[in-house]
Amino acid sequence: MVTDVSDRTQIRLGMLRSCVGSGICVAACDPLIPQPAPLPAEAAGLSERCVDKRRREFAAGRAMARQAMIDLGFPAQPVFIGEKRAPVWPDGLTGSITHTQSCAMAGVARASEFGGIGLDVEEDTPLKPELWDAICSADEQSWMRAQADPGQMGKLIFSAKEAAYKCQYSISQRYYGFDGMELEIDMPSARFLARFTGDQLPFQSGDEIAGRFAIGAGVIVTAATLPRMVADQITMRGR
Repeated sequence: MVTDVSDRTQIRLGMLRSCVGSGICVAACDPLIPQPAPLPAEAAGLSERCVDKRRREFAAGRAMARQAMIDLGFPAQPVFIGEKRAPVWPDGLTGSITHTQSCAMAGVARASEFGGIGLDVEEDTPLKPELWDAICSADEQSWMRAQADPGQMGKLIFSAKEAAYKCQYSISQRYYGFDGMELEIDMPSARFLARFTGDQLPFQSGDEIAGRFAIGAGVIVTAATLPRMVADQITMRGR
């Protein structure tokens, strides 16, 4: 049983590293432990009505993004809030930020190597049954019910879709619902495929985004990536 916050954070960081592979630098922290304040350019995008919890998690996520930049060999730079609320990364970089009440994570890579990165962390609590229909397809629910802990698997599906959604957004700049992707999860290898169920240009129905997951230390961590070469092929096909 993990009782020390720093030990728990290190375990979670190791989980994240196992999900992203090489070429992506990652960082993680507990938002309840004070982190450096957001840079002025970052904080400018926050609403004045933003509650303390949201400000604390925002600061932790941005601090982890800047740490990941440094680990990648770049100076710490602001990550702005875009007009659709998605992070806007500095030139030459791409990445993803995610946080819960107990964990903030970020991953950063060179844009020349990755066209999209999506990270998600969720507390390891069951997905409420009343949310299953909104998030999971009929086939996904059938798979969930065949597992030892259907509620936990529902949360895994939710998290993996969030990660894949973030990954594709840097290319499509499009929002869509949970029914826009269907998951194929392989538990032994801790990998998943998110398959588009319809056209979300430049993505087409049947296109896939690959990802990995880890469960432990009270959280579910998922990551989805698109190598630059694959992202460019998808973009060029849509023209």
